[in-house]
Amino acid sequence: MLQRRVKEEHAIVLDWLTQGYPEDSRPFHQREPIVQSIGKEHFVLLELVPNPDIAIKQHDEVYVGEGERKEIAYIKGTLTADRLTQTAKTELPFIIEELVGKQEKRFVQFINLCGPVSLRAHQLELLPGIGKKHAKLLLESREEKPFESFEEIKKRISAIPDIKKAIIARIMLELEDGDRHKLFVRV
Repeated sequence: MLQRRVKEEHAIVLDWLTQGYPEDSRPFHQREPIVQSIGKEHFVLLELVPNPDIAIKQHDEVYVGEGERKEIAYIKGTLTADRLTQTAKTELPFIIEELVGKQEKRFVQFINLCGPVSLRAHQLELLPGIGKKHAKLLLESREEKPFESFEEIKKRISAIPDIKKAIIARIMLELEDGDRHKLFVRV
């Protein structure tokens, strides 16, 4: 089965290297500036080349979709987490936390609709801190009434770990290529 690459519309800047990568052996005048970013929807790590004379800073949102882009000249490619600069690695968890918070409905909907991965495991069990017992509690509770927020999950099932933190940890794990099952990160 051929899998199509997902396309991000918007990305958040993790780091901006005005002189390109330090290990680039080309003379300074031949290097191009690089922006390391993460896609807002699919959490794809992107390597971007900004338009000349555009000031970009960390946490800026840039348009990377089809058509005319104001800040970005072109998308150089995707990145792996180990290619991120130390600054980008430091910013990554904060930006993911912010993105998950802004997209709470999407992630609560995942909790309400997710299904089994195999005959023995459920997608909920792939979230760090959620084992078979917590997954069973979540499944039983969502049967009664679907969840509407992270706060409601915590109120209805007090024994469960913080779902928002579990989702953030799962995204970080997927970015580090720590599991073959991808729940949130697409390539």
